[in-house]
Amino acid sequence: MEFSHKKKAYIAAIIYAFIIGFSFLFAKLTLTVTEPLDALAHRFTVSFIFISVPVLLGWIKVDIDKKDIPVILLLSLFYPTMFFTFQIFGLVYISSSEAGIIQATIPIFTMIFAAVFLKEKSSTLQKASLTLSVAGVIYIFFMKGINLKSDVFMGVVFIVLSALSSAFNTVLARKMTRKYKPICLTYMTTVIGFLSFNVMSFINHSLKGTLNLYFKPFTSPVFVGSILYLGILSSLVTSLLLNYSLSKIEASKMSVFSNLSTLITMMAGVIFLKEKLEYFHIIGAIMIILGIIGTNFLDKNKSSLGNKNTL
Repeated sequence: MEFSHKKKAYIAAIIYAFIIGFSFLFAKLTLTVTEPLDALAHRFTVSFIFISVPVLLGWIKVDIDKKDIPVILLLSLFYPTMFFTFQIFGLVYISSSEAGIIQATIPIFTMIFAAVFLKEKSSTLQKASLTLSVAGVIYIFFMKGINLKSDVFMGVVFIVLSALSSAFNTVLARKMTRKYKPICLTYMTTVIGFLSFNVMSFINHSLKGTLNLYFKPFTSPVFVGSILYLGILSSLVTSLLLNYSLSKIEASKMSVFSNLSTLITMMAGVIFLKEKLEYFHIIGAIMIILGIIGTNFLDKNKSSLGNKNTL
């Protein structure tokens, strides 16, 4: 039975990686139509509407203990609020390649946080495998070439903060999924993301005197299609898949799948944008995949990863 649950968790993690991997293409498309805050606001409005329907119809029951609301608010602060805000503004200052290198460190941050707060132990082989996966991402990006700009420092700071937010969210969600069903946590974080980004967008438009432009992006078919993908699949479904996976597997093991997402993003460029597949893509891909396999299966201390949560 335990093997069956783990198998489903890994399938969920792989699907999560694929959806996230393609999301960058759609995010870029939304930014050709509107500004970052509006893109985030509309993205989470779609998520909120989509998940609220089954809740209102009684198909999904959201039962949250009041004493856990502060922790859930903290969880939502890290993801989606801080993660997406820092990420999208970081991309204003640096290229996606530079951001990809920095975000490849998420599994490392997660492993550190998981060891401190969840007492998750990892073997030397697991640490080496995780490092191999991260190195695979960095190798590909360096081989592609990095074009540093004079204002890169601000972008680096934003992306590092985004990576830290993602890592801490993964650790905190790992703890919360032991008490609540993934759908409950997904609903709560979606609601808070919807409120946060729409408030920020409203304030931004109010200061500029452009409230009349709030819904203008929906006149673009490209924006509508992209925002549906981002709102339903890339925000809502991935949140559910992430929370489900974290309820079955360790935070440090789940986080390494973010590097698989990066690989899928690059492959999407080859397939859909007709980018050339180079030898270093293949070498890096092998490093990433071997790292994921090693991190998840070279575990000599499975019995020590029980319920030692102190966060």
